Amino acid sequence: MTDQTTMSPEEKLGREIVARTEFEKEAVWLPSLAVHHMNAGQVFIDGKTFTECLIEGPAVMAIMNGTSFDGCNMGVAEDPRTLLLDPRGEMIAGAIGMSNCRFVRCRFVQVAFTGAKEALDDMEQGLLSARAEARTQAQTKG
Repeated sequence: MTDQTTMSPEEKLGREIVARTEFEKEAVWLPSLAVHHMNAGQVFIDGKTFTECLIEGPAVMAIMNGTSFDGCNMGVAEDPRTLLLDPRGEMIAGAIGMSNCRFVRCRFVQVAFTGAKEALDDMEQGLLSARAEARTQAQTKG
């Protein structure tokens, strides 16, 4: 006898999303992406490329090995450092882990970032440099 179990539309969509490695010019709700990966037995999201996507929270993203951001708008904050959360312990719990992922010209909305001190320091420098450059450009135009 063969198993006649059919997959629900939600399960089929979840498996398709987990199998994808490329996302381009689309909105990605980070909590949903994380849940689909968890349902597939994957503790973190690995090996994805997001190009010109809107990455939406609310969420905290844990920046893991091999994850990069190229020309992204990381979010709106009076002080961009408020987007960065320092972990207090050796492990990070309750955050969406992203490993070996690449974000190219993406825009982040309601997403905070955490990770190793070095990753947060690099991101802080990038955010502060981008803010200073934007202010200089605004003053030049004004």
